[in-house]
Amino acid sequence: MTILVNPNEACGAVLDEAHIGHINGAFGTILHGDVGPRATWKHRLTTLLAILGPGLIVMAGDNDAGAFATYGQAGQNYGTTLLWTMALLIPVLYVNQEMVLRLGAVTGVGHARLIFERFGKFWGSFSVIDLFLLNALTIVTEFIGISLALDYLGLDKTTGVIVSAALILIAVSTGNFRRFERFAMALVFASLLLIPITFMVHPPLAQVARDLVVPQIPAGKLSDVMLIIIGLVGTTVAPWQLFFQQSYVIDKRITPRFIRYERLDLWLGIALVIVGAVAIMAFTAATFAGQAEFGNFTDAGGIAAGLEKYVGRTAGVMFAIALIDAALIGASAVSLSTAYAIGDVFSARHSLHRKVADAKGFYAVYGGLIAVAAAVVLIPGSPLGLLTLAVQVLAGVLLPSATVFLLLLCNDKPVLGPWVNNRWLNTFTGAIIATLVVLSVILTVSVLFLDAANEHVILGIMGGGGVAAVIAALAIMALSQNGGSASPTEETAAAMSRDTWRMPPLDQLAPAKLSLAAKTWMGVLRLYLVVAVALVLFRVVMLAIGHG
Repeated sequence: MTILVNPNEACGAVLDEAHIGHINGAFGTILHGDVGPRATWKHRLTTLLAILGPGLIVMAGDNDAGAFATYGQAGQNYGTTLLWTMALLIPVLYVNQEMVLRLGAVTGVGHARLIFERFGKFWGSFSVIDLFLLNALTIVTEFIGISLALDYLGLDKTTGVIVSAALILIAVSTGNFRRFERFAMALVFASLLLIPITFMVHPPLAQVARDLVVPQIPAGKLSDVMLIIIGLVGTTVAPWQLFFQQSYVIDKRITPRFIRYERLDLWLGIALVIVGAVAIMAFTAATFAGQAEFGNFTDAGGIAAGLEKYVGRTAGVMFAIALIDAALIGASAVSLSTAYAIGDVFSARHSLHRKVADAKGFYAVYGGLIAVAAAVVLIPGSPLGLLTLAVQVLAGVLLPSATVFLLLLCNDKPVLGPWVNNRWLNTFTGAIIATLVVLSVILTVSVLFLDAANEHVILGIMGGGGVAAVIAALAIMALSQNGGSASPTEETAAAMSRDTWRMPPLDQLAPAKLSLAAKTWMGVLRLYLVVAVALVLFRVVMLAIGHG
């Protein structure tokens, strides 16, 4: 194959020179500067194989230990009646993750750093602090999942947690990007263990298919049903995914030329996460239907025990192994998203292409998070259930703001040039944000004010939220027009080939221009987040000291 090289292609605002070079993927290599046409199906296939990774890994990491518990709870307590939420989340997953992969390929700068540069120190600091806190708690839940699986398998928890932490650390710290990606892809393929478990259980496929496309609210207390629906949304669409995929695309050295291949990688990842979620909900529903355990979910370990009791030991062991696999890839991806963000903000070296001695801060953040999370799980008497609750609530509260900034950045013409969002994408994302805000308010009320969280309150919030959603969608449309009028340079750039356009260095960017409406709504968002997060933390502390 002849490789055509364009030495004048811009590298944009890349902050770490290790992010420039050959694409060394798990299944192939694309040489730096390769601009050769993909004229045959074989050439296109080899290109796709080299690009595969970011979308599959972020989506497999999405089906982590917390997701196993949430999907299992939905299936064990409500059967397959909530499967339709997974179908509705498919476009949400694609829109959110497509925007960050586009930002990564075009800008070469991580999500947190772009927020700092375009919206100021308050929002930048807020994004990094909440990411660090939420990710640290999420990693603890991954090790909780590992400990539950080890208990079921009859293995020593202390040894197993330490070995798992060491494996995660070793896989990342080799200084070889391809080696890590092959490790991660092995975990991705291992997640397919959920499929044979489904065939072993034999759920009613006709009912599964119907419940996947027909929305319904199962019988039971509405506040409990809404909490599990919000949990399904929160565990499937999490803030860390935005930061991880944008930075991982950058570290893999994917440029705008290969965005269409990365989009296909993302679709494959979404298919993987939906298949996994549907499998868990379907086989837990079928396993516990008509049994005493139906409606009485405990934890993921209880699902493994139930599979052994009603299906067989093999099914239980396979589920436990799949749970460990999910926790390993989840802990790796969540830790990396934090290390990438901090390295990006401080312009420190932050690449898996670098050895530990060459990027000490990057690996210190990653290793520190893993070590602390593993230690917390091993401390006798740690409030593990409370930590899991805190993760779910904080993720629900913070997700709307993360999507708002994502939308604003994707309409920032100096940042994305010819790659900015089109009108339909802005409208759809505005509707998503409005829905997330309503769900966030319901979640906050349900957790903070348990006595008040009855059906009338929930329905009132949903009704009022419907009106507020229309207003919010209009506000989001106003917020999204923050790029200002294009300069002659920007107009020229927009006329260039999208395949070669890159964001200029940060110090050459035109200042972000926010309208009065944008500033007003950002002020409202700031007030909501400060109050909601403060109330959540207060509630968690009260529960911790026994006054909840």
